[in-house]
Amino acid sequence: MASDVTNKGKFRLAEQALSNGAEPTVLFLALITSAVAPTEDINTFSELTEIAAGNGYTAGGISLTRNATNFPTTEDDTNNWMNCDIPDQVWTAAGGPIPASGGGARWAILTDDNVTQSAREVYAWFDLVSDRTISSGQTLTIQNAILRFT
Repeated sequence: MASDVTNKGKFRLAEQALSNGAEPTVLFLALITSAVAPTEDINTFSELTEIAAGNGYTAGGISLTRNATNFPTTEDDTNNWMNCDIPDQVWTAAGGPIPASGGGARWAILTDDNVTQSAREVYAWFDLVSDRTISSGQTLTIQNAILRFT
């Protein structure tokens, strides 16, 4: 799955690792529409449009505790990169479609855990290739979500 890390995400990762900056307890994986495409310059959730909550999708997305299980990392000296592989995340539509209304999910974004959702910092995004609407009883699985640092 194609992905990219925002400049804010790069800054926070370096700040947390090298400058002893504050670390979020959890991160969130949320779904957004195609209204605004994420770029490296996106800073906060408020700059994007989340899909409508309901029917199995909770506003703000799925929470992921920061640990080696949810964010396993590997080093590849042959290809000169580091991967952080986010395990598969699944949303199941129940009682209606996901999203509950409006446009489908076009991107998944990784954010911090700010209590004010609109102020959450966007660390990375993952391309779902096209708008996705999930019928009741069906699932949307985000798989192969890899953050690669070269």
